[in-house]
Amino acid sequence: MTLIEVLAVVTIVGILAMAVFPFAKTSVKRAHEMELRRSLREIRTAIDRYKAMYDAGIFEKQIGASGYPPTLEILVTGVPLAGAPGKTVKLLRRIPRNPVDPGGGWLPRSHDDPSEASSWGGQDVFDVRAKSTGTALDGTRYADW
Repeated sequence: MTLIEVLAVVTIVGILAMAVFPFAKTSVKRAHEMELRRSLREIRTAIDRYKAMYDAGIFEKQIGASGYPPTLEILVTGVPLAGAPGKTVKLLRRIPRNPVDPGGGWLPRSHDDPSEASSWGGQDVFDVRAKSTGTALDGTRYADW
């Protein structure tokens, strides 16, 4: 009688575990998507702060420049201040990782690039996208965020 009871309990626990697994998988994906949105917001806020400081004259203006950072890395390494040699402003501590595709990283978009461009023109960094080819829980592509 006890062996039958043990088998029944193991079977019930197995069925419950199979029912819970998809929910756990979805919650992990949702957490990665929330982190992706947070990372994109952090980078985009730093780009906007750079542009505002450039327009305010805090950074040295250059002829023909759009006012956006030339690379993402300059937001981390620091931007030299106008009229203050040796002083820099760092707008990011580090470039956030892409949580849905850690090896993929980010695809910068230039001010002159068309909105549907899948490559970077290289002039400046107007915006960033995830290099991920995956699809979110809501059906949109991560690269379109």
